[in-house]
Amino acid sequence: MKPLGQIDLPDHKKKVAVHIRNNGLGPLIIDRLTFVKDGQLYTTIEDCLDLDPRSYMRVSINDVVKRVVLPNAHLVVFETQFEDHESEVEIDHARKQLAPITLKVAGRDIYDNQIKLERDFHWFSRYIQDNDFDR
Repeated sequence: MKPLGQIDLPDHKKKVAVHIRNNGLGPLIIDRLTFVKDGQLYTTIEDCLDLDPRSYMRVSINDVVKRVVLPNAHLVVFETQFEDHESEVEIDHARKQLAPITLKVAGRDIYDNQIKLERDFHWFSRYIQDNDFDR
């Protein structure tokens, strides 16, 4: 009955996302998400991004609202789907916004064993051709 958490960064077919996946056998209870950008800590991803908030889905977790990720399921932390008419320029803009962020997840299993996950989002910078972008 132990969860096995993983932070996934899907980036394909005009979809860019951040998911917390549970590959374990028990539920993963997420108590807190912390986003780190340029040494600053944030509790919501929208505070780290210069994107239209209506252009993407996101989740917030705080002391009152917790999330449970069931086995073989995932929680969408950030997700945007670009339309066919949108170019790589728009997609790269979102990738550039995400790349300098690190996500820290504080959670637990049903027995109150603490679970910590952490992943930086540098993965999103792998296709960016802009020479001015600091990888």
